[in-house]
Amino acid sequence: MMMNQMNQQQLLHWIDMVSFAVVDMTEYLDTHPHDEKALEYFNHYEDLRRSALRAYGEKYGPLTIDTAYPEKHWTWSMQPLPWEGGNC
Repeated sequence: MMMNQMNQQQLLHWIDMVSFAVVDMTEYLDTHPHDEKALEYFNHYEDLRRSALRAYGEKYGPLTIDTAYPEKHWTWSMQPLPWEGGNC
């Protein structure tokens, strides 16, 4: 399923899965920094993660500060927080 066809819950689940792969490979690469296949795997899943975070941010509001893209004014702090019924 393409990210633009996912609902909010599906997209959050996808972000969780690719984020896990990124964190897992980060830990592996800390001890195996010259493993080229692992670095390719990491780069692939980091690209997927970045794309998913960007897609989520455009549709539901940014999950991370690095995907908060201000247009004319700063809106990061204006969205409802999770405990206020926010999109997370």
